[in-house]
Amino acid sequence: MPSLKDLKNRIGSVKSTRKITKAMQMVAAAKLRRAQDAAEQARPYTERFNAVMSKLAASVGDAANAPRLLAGTGEDKVHLLVVMTAERGLCGGFNANIAKLAKTHAAELLAKGKTVKILTVGKKGRDAIKRDLGQYFVGHVDLSEVKRLGYADAQGIATEVLKRFDGGEFDVAKIFFSRFENVVSQVPTIQQVIPFDVSEAGEVDTDSFYDYEPDEQAILADLLPRGVATAIFAALLENGASEQGARMSAMDNATRNAGEMIDKLTIEYNRSRQAVITNELIEIISGAEAL
Repeated sequence: MPSLKDLKNRIGSVKSTRKITKAMQMVAAAKLRRAQDAAEQARPYTERFNAVMSKLAASVGDAANAPRLLAGTGEDKVHLLVVMTAERGLCGGFNANIAKLAKTHAAELLAKGKTVKILTVGKKGRDAIKRDLGQYFVGHVDLSEVKRLGYADAQGIATEVLKRFDGGEFDVAKIFFSRFENVVSQVPTIQQVIPFDVSEAGEVDTDSFYDYEPDEQAILADLLPRGVATAIFAALLENGASEQGARMSAMDNATRNAGEMIDKLTIEYNRSRQAVITNELIEIISGAEAL
């Protein structure tokens, strides 16, 4: 049975932890509003951008004349998985859920005889996947020094992915991230970015007809690389909102759990203290009777 001093020290330690988790919850709540606004404002642009590219892709018709980012390499052997997670932890199952989805998808591809290559963004994802799939790593993007994510960060990641595609290192590229729904719900998501997947694009306006100058192939050749960067940027924004929402929820749970632990330890401390006082009184009374 722990002594009174041990119980008192433990209560003090849990109280200090509760102060930290409460502060982290408040910080995450403050950051969440800005991150959520950024993610929600990016969605209409991304959806409309994909819809325009989908319409252009449908207009091309002949795959032989289509850009490589749309038509692909003609094979489906090598897959590049871009796993995007956070640089920090203490956000519940946010990082673990994305890593789990990536590992499951990689296992399915390997079971089909495909070649898997993994590019990680965020050290938490790298640490979670490294043990099982470390031999398939081809690169890592460190964003720990970035204070606020911008389009330039996504463009840097897209540039590396496109450079690898132009070098013939893979046939298909998919990004893994968490789509933000609300504070308690973040959905791990897979999105194919190379070649451009028309089925995942927004609804195409079939009632409108346009004449393009220059032709569709030239426009797609310019838009498709931007589309990769746009998809990555939107995924980073979704991840940012999901991370703060998950951290806020996790720290709220941790604060409540600390409060419950403090109550239990306080009850145990009071009972132990009462037992010590009772024993001392019994010893005093027994000694007085002996005299």
